[in-house]
Amino acid sequence: MERAPVAVAMSGGVDSSVAAALLARSGREVIGLTMRLGGAGEEAEDAALAARRVAGRLGIPHRVLDLGEEFRRLVLDGFAEEYARGRTPSPCVRCNSLLKFGVLLDRARVLGAETLATGHYAILDEEARSGRALLRRAADRARDQSYFLFDLSEEQRRGAELPLGEMTKEEVRATAADLGLDVAGRPDSMDLCFLRRGEDYRKFLSRERGAGGGEPGEIVSVRGEVLGRHDGIAGFTVGQRRGLGLAAGRPLYVVRVEAASRRVVVGEERDLDSRSCSLERVRWIPFDRPVGPLRAIVKIRSSHAGASASIEDRGDGTATVAFDEPQRAIAPGQAAVAYDGDLVLGGGWIAEAGPA
Repeated sequence: MERAPVAVAMSGGVDSSVAAALLARSGREVIGLTMRLGGAGEEAEDAALAARRVAGRLGIPHRVLDLGEEFRRLVLDGFAEEYARGRTPSPCVRCNSLLKFGVLLDRARVLGAETLATGHYAILDEEARSGRALLRRAADRARDQSYFLFDLSEEQRRGAELPLGEMTKEEVRATAADLGLDVAGRPDSMDLCFLRRGEDYRKFLSRERGAGGGEPGEIVSVRGEVLGRHDGIAGFTVGQRRGLGLAAGRPLYVVRVEAASRRVVVGEERDLDSRSCSLERVRWIPFDRPVGPLRAIVKIRSSHAGASASIEDRGDGTATVAFDEPQRAIAPGQAAVAYDGDLVLGGGWIAEAGPA
């Protein structure tokens, strides 16, 4: 049976280029789409041109869609607002669920495609009995991006294709070279896509919201001693050690950020440990909600190896995670994602870290 047309989100990088190539080589009707996310910087123009060259070599149509307004509203504004609330956002998760598999998937369907493919390293399949669309870790664990896709809805997962899920990065680059794609050796993008070259998120926030990112306040110890002052809580995140502006004579870390009082609380490394956290806006994937406590491996940030925990779903979109061992620097605003082996069970957004 002939499969419906598929659009590919083409960033100009090797991953999305190979995803498009694999789909085109399989005989599918493929449409290449590149998102213009605001501005006309040199890097953005280079990426669009690279994607257009790849599309030309593959013989597929290519369009550049201006989604700058949507990107700012759905991703950038939320990123800045989270820091202003003393939280540490996960903009890539929001971008996937709200922009790529939200706005872009809708645009792709208007253009005649039924699904949207990306160069993410993760696996989608179907549960035979329930028919649910499941999300699994990629074959290349070092490149796995399932964490960033946990918040896709059932409908969005059904509208997604991930051609690279069973491949390693080395296989992807080799495939690009075999196909003569000039992006085969293009370096991976390691920073947030909206940061200028060499810029960190604090400079971005200063540029977007003004120096300090809010009203000044106190830096205090976990015992309440005033140690200094800051220009705004937006420049701080849980676990941060550098840039505190303190001469304490010993390493100090941001333990929590109290938005209401504009206080940044700092302590020693041991003060970063927590045994639990509460989650909000929880999404489950293989089931509507677990029955009783659920055992899982939970990642509290994308770079976290994951830790054994019990999860209690409260039935109101929230849950509590109790870890077997204390975890370091659990940051409100980050995503906590639960796994059973390779299967992504679901996750939610960290609302608060519990005691050690």
